[in-house]
Amino acid sequence: MRKIILVILTLVVGVILWYLFLKPSDYIIRFEAKTFPGAINQSLKHWSRNFNDSEKIEQLGDLYHLSQTFKFGDSTHIYHWAIEPLTDSTSRVKVGIKDEAHSLKNKIQVLFSDTDFEKRSKATVLDFMEALKKHKESFKVHIVGEEEMPSKYIAYLPIKSTQLHKADEMMKNFSYLFGTLVENGVAFDGFPIIEITQWDQENDSIHFNFGRPIIRSEKLPIGTDIQYKRMFRKKALKAEYYGNYITSDRAWYALLDYAKKNNIDVEKNPIEVFYNDPKSEGNELKWKAEIYLPIKESK
Repeated sequence: MRKIILVILTLVVGVILWYLFLKPSDYIIRFEAKTFPGAINQSLKHWSRNFNDSEKIEQLGDLYHLSQTFKFGDSTHIYHWAIEPLTDSTSRVKVGIKDEAHSLKNKIQVLFSDTDFEKRSKATVLDFMEALKKHKESFKVHIVGEEEMPSKYIAYLPIKSTQLHKADEMMKNFSYLFGTLVENGVAFDGFPIIEITQWDQENDSIHFNFGRPIIRSEKLPIGTDIQYKRMFRKKALKAEYYGNYITSDRAWYALLDYAKKNNIDVEKNPIEVFYNDPKSEGNELKWKAEIYLPIKESK
């Protein structure tokens, strides 16, 4: 009997010591979101840039884990976000929150009362949940599956940017690229297109070719910044995206999730084809883009 009591006391003391001194978070919040991890990752980064008290956010190795620093008065709170996919359209989010200067105090107080630290943590996470819900309603992604990407000859400009400013760079270069082609009498052979050539997922930086399929001829302007290449027919995973083209990269993540779930080896170089002129259609949910993720050829 004494041994049993001793074991129980040891376990209790061990749990208390772990909770007070080893547990990485002072407080944990969990919630489910009706969207996929990539959309949560990008929404969190965008929300962080616009949340007044958020000082910085960084991705920790993969898109499922992020660390965020908040400054509330003279207190610094660290939020560790962990995103777990549940289904194609749902994810579980766990937020571990820590105030390094008052960690022990917070761990004790949250056991016995609804503290200001706990209230602030709940309010901050709730603010993000509302922002995520609003963002989720602003776009749609439909996975089509495996298709063959058609061969096209394109005129393009190579551009370096971030995912967030991809559409800005397209708009900035639109008049020069298409105006020059039209002035020289070049015939188009499809809708505007971008080809991602480099994608740094940790920093959200990209290199991409922005252009348009054309009919190859002697009218092509030479001696300008415009370059030309043949995009060859290739098998790819395809998705249809509806929404503002600023966030069409959400379809990239949806395709990556689909590829992982179905054990399909893909190249992380998405290709987007844009069907609408945003200036002529006010309803963003009617803006359509086809997104392709090339499938690696088996050796």
